Amino acid sequence: MLNTRFLSAAAVALLVGCTVGPNFESPDTSLPGSFRGDDNASSESIADLPWWKVYKDPKLQSLIREGLANNQDLRIAVSRVEQARQIANQTRSLALPSVGYSGDAVRGRNAGGTALGKTGDSGSALANAVWEVDLWGRIRRLNEAELARYLATDEARRGVIVSLVGDIAQAYFELLSLDLEREISVRSRDSFQKSFDLFQSRLEGGIASKLETSRAQAAASQAAAAIPEVERQISVKETQISVLTGRTPGAIQPRGTLSDGSALDRAIPPGLPTAMIRRRPDLRQSEQLLRAANAEIGVAIAEYYPKIGLTTVAGRVTPDLSDFTSGAGNAWSVGANVTGPIFQGGRLRAQEAQARAAWDEARIRHEKAVLVALGEVSNSLVSRQKFAEVRVAQEQAVKSLNEAVEVSSERYTAGRASYFEILDSQLELFPTELNLARVRLNQYLAVVSLYRALGGGWSPDAISSAKSGL
Repeated sequence: MLNTRFLSAAAVALLVGCTVGPNFESPDTSLPGSFRGDDNASSESIADLPWWKVYKDPKLQSLIREGLANNQDLRIAVSRVEQARQIANQTRSLALPSVGYSGDAVRGRNAGGTALGKTGDSGSALANAVWEVDLWGRIRRLNEAELARYLATDEARRGVIVSLVGDIAQAYFELLSLDLEREISVRSRDSFQKSFDLFQSRLEGGIASKLETSRAQAAASQAAAAIPEVERQISVKETQISVLTGRTPGAIQPRGTLSDGSALDRAIPPGLPTAMIRRRPDLRQSEQLLRAANAEIGVAIAEYYPKIGLTTVAGRVTPDLSDFTSGAGNAWSVGANVTGPIFQGGRLRAQEAQARAAWDEARIRHEKAVLVALGEVSNSLVSRQKFAEVRVAQEQAVKSLNEAVEVSSERYTAGRASYFEILDSQLELFPTELNLARVRLNQYLAVVSLYRALGGGWSPDAISSAKSGL
């Protein structure tokens, strides 16, 4: 009985074996308690919201849904995930027996198995099975590595989703900003034209000089010249959005307007760095690649040990096809083989060293990715705060310059000021209004950047809801 138990335990140990190489441990990344620029750290995060609750413009929501359904980069990423999944399936098959078959039928003169000078026939039909006993865990480590690469590819797909949602939102807000710039340019042109008409009428009445009229006409022409350039940029931006959404280039209509940005002054919680690490697809991807590199060390170490294979063959072999159905031709065999290295000239040690160096590279890349992510979130937080301060100052400047234009026009009409007061005020107002529009855009882009940096917008619920039309 003792011998039976011992043999049973030995058989289980042989079949299960051990797994050489280090087991994977999640990297211990040193993280701050909060992001730089976040004075009220909490677990609540804007990145936990689905994208349609962050981007509430109906047209933008429609564009994002269209992009998730048709964008070519996302479709390519999905294809890559499928490729990685099938590669993992191929590797997993190594742990199972490989079963095949072979057969032949031969007829000839003086062939093997026939008498000299005679014509005869022969045939065989065999099934065979080959199985490598994964005693040291080489195949299990290969499976672990390929599974991690498959999961990393899937995280890359999610990263494409995050980037796509952010790119569409950014391009859309830039388009709305260009609409606002065009509106400002048209309004400025009309304002300069009004001044020119005033000076022209006074020149015809002998009150104004040709210098005043020429300066006013030049200012109106300069403002008018800015309009075609803005319209060109609008067309370029519409084409960019069309490509992102997988449609042929065309107009993006209808669309909303860029608000004054005051709604963005409210608090937008970024959450905690630890949550960002678990959420961002690129960090999840780099961790899976680190897991794969760790498993490859085990694969390299397993090469030091012998490989044990089991083979079996069963079928029929007969020197005469007419006897194929008789029992005399039954054939079978069961065997085992062992192969292992004795001298490899340092090849196996070099393979192990290479695997460990690759793991070290993957670890450093992951650490760098974490630092870059922290920096992106912090920059977005600080940018958002500072752009809000700039917007308030620019709004005051625009308000003051508008008052200056009105006062100078009244003073000129009353004969108490020269034309320079009007032109100077108008010439300052035009670029200041443009700067205000761009600051408002930067506020929106800071929110887009923050949402993307935190890894928001890729959750399965968000994607399924988007595909079903919310």
